[in-house]
Amino acid sequence: MSEAVKKNRQKFGVMRFVDVAHYRLPLAAYLSILHRISGALLFAFLPFVLYLLDLSLTSEISFEHMKGFVSSAPVKIIILLLSWGYLHHFFAGIRHLFMDFHVCLDKDSGRTTSIASFVLSLVPTALIALKLFGAF
Repeated sequence: MSEAVKKNRQKFGVMRFVDVAHYRLPLAAYLSILHRISGALLFAFLPFVLYLLDLSLTSEISFEHMKGFVSSAPVKIIILLLSWGYLHHFFAGIRHLFMDFHVCLDKDSGRTTSIASFVLSLVPTALIALKLFGAF
């Protein structure tokens, strides 16, 4: 190998933390990262959601109290975030199951299924947002 060829090659070393801002991930990587985040979000909020469900089912008075609690804007945003987390985790999980069966593993179909997963999770989330905030 000639010396000129060696000098023109780009050297790849260990990635530093400052290099993260310039690293470009494919859409499927963002989907996978968000799949993990949504799973952690659902796991972290599950006890809180089950506690509120238990309180709302105790009596008619506690149900009315929970209706008042859920009508505040911060709680609606949390409900919307959890709804997105569930929908995203569900559709991205189905995508990952197909990948476990070696279906849609190439780059083009990976991008297509990533877009489909995002659309399938964001459209119902937008409808839930419209319902929560009184559009219909």
